[in-house]
Amino acid sequence: MSSDTARRAVVRAFGGPEAIEFEDVVLPPPGQGEVRMRSTAIGLNFIDTYHRSGLYPIELPSGLGVEAAGVVEAVGEGVSDFAAGDRVCTFGPQRGAYATARNIAASALLKTPESISDELAAAALLKGCTVEFLVERCAQVQPGEHVLVHAAAGGVGLMLVQWLKAVGAHVIGTVSSEEKAVLARQAGADHVILYGNEAVAPKVRELTGGKGVRVSFDGVGKDTWAASLDSVARRGLIVSYGNASGPVTGVALGQLAAKGSLFVTRPGLYDYYRNPGERAAGSARMLEMLDKGAISVSVGQRHPLSNIVQAHTDLEARKTVGSTILLP
Repeated sequence: MSSDTARRAVVRAFGGPEAIEFEDVVLPPPGQGEVRMRSTAIGLNFIDTYHRSGLYPIELPSGLGVEAAGVVEAVGEGVSDFAAGDRVCTFGPQRGAYATARNIAASALLKTPESISDELAAAALLKGCTVEFLVERCAQVQPGEHVLVHAAAGGVGLMLVQWLKAVGAHVIGTVSSEEKAVLARQAGADHVILYGNEAVAPKVRELTGGKGVRVSFDGVGKDTWAASLDSVARRGLIVSYGNASGPVTGVALGQLAAKGSLFVTRPGLYDYYRNPGERAAGSARMLEMLDKGAISVSVGQRHPLSNIVQAHTDLEARKTVGSTILLP
């Protein structure tokens, strides 16, 4: 395939993984403020499934994927921060990462540090920046606090556990299997609950002397909402950051009072990475934590980009561990 052509995944109608199609395109020269980026590794994230299904409505037809690493092949007018040959990575919000190459706004790119491989950047960037804002700017977790992490062996979950331990929190994780429990413990979880074997909230209360946790990090959504409500301490916080089991709907504000004057937030990554200063500071903090080994990333699955339908199917069925990357 020549340097001005690319193969990319698109959706023309919302639906299941089978809604994803591929097409070959000829790329125009990069425009004002754009670069041509050839992908070397692409990250798979739950937000991609939300765009594909229509849970997060987008204009169709649309490319998919927000996270990737690669190499700059050409730059458009007005671009001075990047040059051909630079290693770069991105975590969106521009969609279209499921492609062998694309033109992308230079403002959406970061230079990939020499110490970080393209695969690691694609596996870690979006999830790591998500964890950065969740722990440090959204929940503002302090040393010694008890926190609950649902799906603690997932891509975000494992990084959450590590980051929380690095800042001195006491971490309780929930997982679906003993295999995943091992991973959560290896990441640093102080206690792991197999939610298929025992009720989460009573165990959390037991582990915290009846008080509950100060924060529940809940990326699962509908299936874990009740457990989060019953696990959080008086005036505690539920951070509902994902919808792996479906969205939380019909939240009754009176419940928050009845459960102890709880706080709830439904944060989004790009509201915390809204301007260039936030993007630069947050991503620098994440890369620092990654570079010094405070967090590490487990790539549990590698798929060729052509196998994207199966990759989406496995992710939604919770058959994955750690991060998944796609190789063009």
